[in-house]
Amino acid sequence: ESDTASEISFQFNRHKKTPSIGSHSSDMASVSSVSGSVLSVYSGDFGSVDAQGTVEFALDYDEKNREFQVHVSQCKDLAIVDEKKGRSDPYVKTYLLPDKAKMGKRKTSVKKRTVNPIYNEVLRYKIEKMVLLIQKLNLSVWHNDPLGRNSFLGEIEIDLASWDWSNRKLNWYPLKPRSLSAVNGVDHRGVMSLSIKYVPPGSLGKWPKNPPSGEVHIWVKDVKDLLQLRPSGVDSFVKCYVLPDTSKKSYQKTRVIKRDTNPVFNHTIVYDGFHTEDLKDACVELTVWDHEKLTNHFLGGIRLGLGTGLSYGISVDWMDSTQEEVAFWQEMMLAANEWIEGLLPLRSL
Repeated sequence: ESDTASEISFQFNRHKKTPSIGSHSSDMASVSSVSGSVLSVYSGDFGSVDAQGTVEFALDYDEKNREFQVHVSQCKDLAIVDEKKGRSDPYVKTYLLPDKAKMGKRKTSVKKRTVNPIYNEVLRYKIEKMVLLIQKLNLSVWHNDPLGRNSFLGEIEIDLASWDWSNRKLNWYPLKPRSLSAVNGVDHRGVMSLSIKYVPPGSLGKWPKNPPSGEVHIWVKDVKDLLQLRPSGVDSFVKCYVLPDTSKKSYQKTRVIKRDTNPVFNHTIVYDGFHTEDLKDACVELTVWDHEKLTNHFLGGIRLGLGTGLSYGISVDWMDSTQEEVAFWQEMMLAANEWIEGLLPLRSL
């Protein structure tokens, strides 16, 4: 794979009611099934109850199976969400931070009509101990609503680097309100330097066959201040997709830069098949990963788009660009054929 440039043809389907036989795979079905993104720790939180009560759990690491275990025992004196019926339907959810995208969430079963639920369940994570020790455990309690309007009931956050691993006993911990750092998204993961350019259809000069659509050029220059997962640094690379397409045709990546928390990639990717109207519905997702033999660890990413929450009329969670990312994308849309330079903070998406 070239270190300086890679090119890919990308053809958006306009989701016609009767697609032609030769239409591309990026159809309505792939859009509706594509998510691939991680929701916020607090996604779906519609509740306004005050955190109260306690949770009993224990932590352990199984060296033989390389497995982190959270033994969730029970909760007591949780807040009541439905005051009219005097009920809450609580469950416990855990994340490993800041690596939400890699590890995902774990959660217990829902216990109905109780503020003193008993679970006795073990939530398991397959993870190396060395990687685990740079994580934080976020354990939160939620009221489950049939319509998805879940209510936050309290949380506790534990720095696993300072945890006493000889303590395997069940202990009680007070549930706290949401931490300001998590609510405000204060989560420094590094900064990506890049440039982007949109080349509209028919503006590429005299070609043997004038391209029927435009191109988006993405020049990934470098990343600074990546999370250091090992004493030697990280072996990082950048993945790129143009959502809603997550097929192999959309996927591109840079080479791996070894043992460096400030990698220089200098890698350009070109996507053609872009009509001007596609810029409103597409999203360029760039994610940085630490490369290992068995598994890759998510380090951070950005999403370039209009951040409307919609793609071709469908509600999607990945159309969530920040104000900085939206402004960067809009500047590209307004300045055809010009490189737009940017310095954007990586986030946990």
